Amino acid sequence: MPDTSPFLRLPDSQHTTLCLLGDWTLANYAELRRLIGSLPADVAETPEIDLSQLEHVDTAGGQLINDLLGAERLQQLLQSSDGLSDERRTLLARIASTCPQGPDPEPAAGQPLLDMLERVGVSMKAHAAHVIELLGFIGLTLSGLIGGLFRPRSWRPTAIAAQIEQTGLNAVPIVALLTFMVGAVIAFLGATVLQTFGASIYTVDLVAFSFLREFGVLLTAILMAGRTASAFTAQIGSMKSNEEIDAIRALGLNPLELLVLPRVIALLITLPALTFIAMLSGLLGGAMVCAFSLDISPVMFVNLLRDDVGVQHFLLGIAKAPVFAFLVAIIGCLEGFKVSGSAESVGEHTTSSVVQCIFVVILVDALAALFYMEMGW
Repeated sequence: MPDTSPFLRLPDSQHTTLCLLGDWTLANYAELRRLIGSLPADVAETPEIDLSQLEHVDTAGGQLINDLLGAERLQQLLQSSDGLSDERRTLLARIASTCPQGPDPEPAAGQPLLDMLERVGVSMKAHAAHVIELLGFIGLTLSGLIGGLFRPRSWRPTAIAAQIEQTGLNAVPIVALLTFMVGAVIAFLGATVLQTFGASIYTVDLVAFSFLREFGVLLTAILMAGRTASAFTAQIGSMKSNEEIDAIRALGLNPLELLVLPRVIALLITLPALTFIAMLSGLLGGAMVCAFSLDISPVMFVNLLRDDVGVQHFLLGIAKAPVFAFLVAIIGCLEGFKVSGSAESVGEHTTSSVVQCIFVVILVDALAALFYMEMGW
């Protein structure tokens, strides 16, 4: 460092005071930064420091003074120095208070068990808030459905018909094809095991019981969760991000009646119908396997089905379809309303709606199976 500087005079044999001089401004920032970097580390410990000979100081220069002297020493000097104007004193005091200098605090030692418990607690709190939000939206939708029954002018048959076409008619091929193949697979597996005991004839009962009670409605609901719930979330979420829902409210219309109720009603109609188609397709797939692999003719298959399987099993399976339809529609619409203003949020909530729908459908189906077992049905 040179002996003389237009910005700084170090203490020597003649002067015991560290004196700051000249213009500590943005125009001289690079030179001041190099000057401060060349000073010894203990320069801030000089007994006497003079700030009264500063000519001009701005925010950049004040930050450099704070870096040179330290926030604590600078605040002490501002309290005792009489050669500074009120404006400079206020500027330096604000910089010292908002930009403290000192070593970064050491990060706390990790405690894996406590960290894990904290994450579990935060996750449980978030899930509890989500369940409360879902229950509130279910109540709001039910009140809208019941209230709409007594207000025929609020009915929207055109919107319901359009949703029935999208959620029901367009889904018939994929539902029928998937359940046909699953029915064939179940018949193959059942025949492989039952032939060992000479009871391959009971493959008919296996296919019929599995599809009438469980697989027909469960596979249909899972397909609707992946196909329809995601569509509901994406449609409503796109409207939310484009501020179309705000425009609907500005027109004095209710987004619940306009967007949610037609979708819920349409899915309440289409999912039981698709479940019936899924049951027939699954039975048809099992019948084809029985016909080609077990020499059980279609006529014999139908006779065994009529004699061994009661209509009660069909009713127990189809009774779950409206419940699944309501839950899938509600979750899909709710996630759509939770979308923020970005396209990334639409994708996140669409994925979330599919995962939640599949989880809820499987959970409710398991609870229904336990209930049927306890009731002896």
